[in-house]
Amino acid sequence: MINILFAAKPERWPTYEAPLRAALKAANIEAQLAQDIAPDQVDYIVYAPNSDLQDFMPYTRAKAVLNLWAGVEQITGNETLKIPLARMVDPGLTKGMVEWVTGHVMRYHLGMDAHIVNPSHEWKIKTPPLAQEREVVIFGLGALGTACAKVLLGLGFRVTGWSRSAKDVAGVTCLHGDEGFGEALRRAEIAVTLLPDTPATTDIFNAKTLGQMPHGSFLINPGRGPLIDDDALIAALDSGRIAHATLDVFRTEPLPKEHPFWAHPQVTVTPHIAAETRASTASEVIVENIKRGEQGAPFINLVDRTLGY
Repeated sequence: MINILFAAKPERWPTYEAPLRAALKAANIEAQLAQDIAPDQVDYIVYAPNSDLQDFMPYTRAKAVLNLWAGVEQITGNETLKIPLARMVDPGLTKGMVEWVTGHVMRYHLGMDAHIVNPSHEWKIKTPPLAQEREVVIFGLGALGTACAKVLLGLGFRVTGWSRSAKDVAGVTCLHGDEGFGEALRRAEIAVTLLPDTPATTDIFNAKTLGQMPHGSFLINPGRGPLIDDDALIAALDSGRIAHATLDVFRTEPLPKEHPFWAHPQVTVTPHIAAETRASTASEVIVENIKRGEQGAPFINLVDRTLGY
């Protein structure tokens, strides 16, 4: 029998216990799954970075840490973590992100706000362009960014994707590196930011880079709060460089009540709801990695600690 420690906030246990047990049973894995197991008896750690567990040194028998979240920036720098770390790539989370991104892209593309909020009761006629006449740029072509790019491509948009290293997604204009970043900015009539939070991406959208986007463009950020320099974005909104921004993630969450984003007429704040790990599908991903570990096969979704994701 293998021992699996559930190391997350106690309130998550009722959500994950049954789905994890069901996934283990379906995979014919006999295991003890608990919130409290002697460290030297633990084989796998199902983990959330805000867990009280921060010192991995006592877990001498553990084979892997299996993260419940897509984001790993809070754990990659932990010097006590010496075993493989797998991030969560959850099909349910991916579908949720695709739906959220597509909805907000279509909102801006169709100019829906003018009709939804129309206090003047004026007959406003402005025919939007067809999707094929609009360019959407996805910054970050990981699993989430690629999934969003494919759906938007299917709707007829011209889609460009940017990543730090070269990627190839059929039908998508793929750019990479510093030179490609500038071109991606210049193309971004609607920008969707799905980059990881690393030292290289902190404030990557700043006064200089936002100034390279087309005048009147739109910014959608369901990725990470530190990607955007808040003051620079407000200045870009005030100048008209950015027409509107939809922000789902922030440097401090919940977003403080005094933050200027709340009151800015060209900012939509959403409460970190773009994508959430679904316990049922996430449990299947976790158990797949446990099965691989027991078979001596490579783990999936492994984090490159040098890159931070």
